[in-house]
Amino acid sequence: MTIPKELRERLGIRAGQILEFEERGGKLTLSKWMPRSPVDELYGVLPSEQCTDELIEELRDPEACS
Repeated sequence: MTIPKELRERLGIRAGQILEFEERGGKLTLSKWMPRSPVDELYGVLPSEQCTDELIEELRDPEACS
């Protein structure tokens, strides 16, 4: 698919960039695909014995740092 240079420049689309297409109400729309950050990719990977509330309470406890 060829996208005119003026439109590519205005939208910040670079050669080789991945675009997502979607049909909405009979119109084709596209958006730039944004990769997830490496942090988002690793979220939830490490096991924890604590529930989220306990972990947050521990992290907020000033006594835990001493």
